[in-house]
Amino acid sequence: MRESAQKRQTRIAEVVRGRGVARITDLADELGVSVVTVRRDVEELARRGEVRRGHGVARSLQPMPEESVAGGGGDAVAMIVPERNTYLTEAVQGAREAAEKAGLRLALHIAADEGGAEREAVRQALDGGARGLLLSPHWRTREEADADHSWLAALDVPTVLVERRPARTSAIYPLDCVRSDHAYGVHLALGHLVDLGHRRIVLAARDDSPTARVIRAEFAEQAAARGLADGCRAILSSRTAGPDPRAADPRALDLAEAVRESGATAVLIHSDMDALVLVQRLQAAGIDVPGRASVIAYNDVVADMGPVPLTAVAPPKAELGRTGVDLLLRRLDMARGGLRPGASRHLELLPSLVVRESTAPAPAR
Repeated sequence: MRESAQKRQTRIAEVVRGRGVARITDLADELGVSVVTVRRDVEELARRGEVRRGHGVARSLQPMPEESVAGGGGDAVAMIVPERNTYLTEAVQGAREAAEKAGLRLALHIAADEGGAEREAVRQALDGGARGLLLSPHWRTREEADADHSWLAALDVPTVLVERRPARTSAIYPLDCVRSDHAYGVHLALGHLVDLGHRRIVLAARDDSPTARVIRAEFAEQAAARGLADGCRAILSSRTAGPDPRAADPRALDLAEAVRESGATAVLIHSDMDALVLVQRLQAAGIDVPGRASVIAYNDVVADMGPVPLTAVAPPKAELGRTGVDLLLRRLDMARGGLRPGASRHLELLPSLVVRESTAPAPAR
């Protein structure tokens, strides 16, 4: 006599809790039922909050003990981020939360600010037992990114790029990745300023990461599309904001001087750490914010903490980490279930604009 669906689902839940993860095909063999039947049972158990569905597997909701993970009973993954990158702190927190929820142990590795640091961090992570990687390389220049492509393409563990997207012609373009849609972030900032009547806008931006390069390129393109190009200019947000902070860069101009020379009434600053410093310099030079010049920061890590809380473009930083873990879980589940790799996924998450006290209508000429 065949057991009832309720008893079968109870057995499935017990097996998953005991093992941490179980393949649908294995459960079907052990229970003597079809894969379709087990899949329906797992869907019902997931709906009731008793297990977590994966790609070809069912996962326990309880985090697996660390000793079990270290002994091979579960998955350990690693996240590698550049040092002194406060922007990715929330992404790390989001990744940790998602990993813990899925029963993964997430190890964080910091890549020093020097050539080859990511490669060494990856080696250490793999030596430590990581079965998957979340990776955010420095890539200060396009040449630096190109130099990483060959060894990244040779990695034999599932890898997800976080806040990075390789060139379409590169060997690592098939890697899964998730990043913020920074073109949309620039659109939000310019749209807000234009709606307030601003027509002359200075971009003070970094130029030492893929994010910075997208912001600079999109600012030029979108300003031109809005008919603002003649009234807009771009400078470095700080002396050390270029690809080589040791070299003098003619783009590192004084912001107050650039505002006066161009007649600008608004500034977009990447990043907001630089924005806090530059707003202080503007006010010290007698340029009131927002009375004389409106300011929008980009990143929204500490933009609300200055004497003037800054309007800011806020990428979904924590969601980047959570989505990166989801993409990695999908790859791990496929590998464990013996499934063929599915299509690679390149995801873009939309930033938002947080309006605070640093933007106001353009002053009358």
